[in-house]
Amino acid sequence: MSEILPFIKMHGIGNDFVLIGPEHASRSLDWPALARSTGDRHFGIGHDGLLLVEALPSGNTASYRMRMYNPDGSESEMCGNGIRCFAKYLYDSGLAAQKQLAIATGAGVQYVDLHTRGDIVDSVTVNMGEPIFEPERVPVDLPGPRVVNVPFSAGGHTFSMSCVSMGNPHAVAVVDDVDGILLETIGPLVEHHVWFPRRVNFEIVQIHSRNELTMRVWERGAGLTLACGSGACAVMAVVHSQDLVGDCVTIHLPGGDLLLNWTGAGGIKMTGPATTVYRGSWPLNNQD
Repeated sequence: MSEILPFIKMHGIGNDFVLIGPEHASRSLDWPALARSTGDRHFGIGHDGLLLVEALPSGNTASYRMRMYNPDGSESEMCGNGIRCFAKYLYDSGLAAQKQLAIATGAGVQYVDLHTRGDIVDSVTVNMGEPIFEPERVPVDLPGPRVVNVPFSAGGHTFSMSCVSMGNPHAVAVVDDVDGILLETIGPLVEHHVWFPRRVNFEIVQIHSRNELTMRVWERGAGLTLACGSGACAVMAVVHSQDLVGDCVTIHLPGGDLLLNWTGAGGIKMTGPATTVYRGSWPLNNQD
């Protein structure tokens, strides 16, 4: 009889995750291989990321660390939708009693506020930190204090591309019609372009008004996804810094809406739902 690994399936506006609790996240498993096998939507569970809940020693600013592996096995520094699910898990499972939490990530400690209905978390506000525009810190191999509206051609389209890091790298292009772009074709070309030494997430955004946007995303290591929280923050950073939107913006993504707040200084705050779908067990002999 094969050994099984308990998991919880969760999602934030359709950006879905397999979460492994702290009693198993500390095990010496081949997590990149496990992310690949569980991430397959035909032969596995299917997910946009494998989240590990790692307990930290007392004395740290945060009690738990979120690690995330993409479906291709690569590790991501940060995930906005994932951290909302992570925070919901901590509170709903009784690992955290407070409604304000500090969570360690590969991009540093992130601070969240939990919003409950009854005694269950239904939405989370995350302070995603300050956007980083310096090219060498994104990273993107282009000169200048910032990469703003640089011409970029791929798949028969020429975009004005701006680059920013939200703890992970993003390239953002404002377009007239997000549905008119073959993102499944162009996304891989941008992700693997020579400009981006650590690859890149690619967001296209359509501006409807100063408080309403629509975006689609090609995620590094995951491909087309229904939502990307760090990508929404990257979009907010780019369009707000060019005075194309106000301080409070609703962003429509294929999986649902996120609310972004930013004055142009300090951390970008993102609010959105987090949902538990089901609990299950994965037979570890399927890892290969």
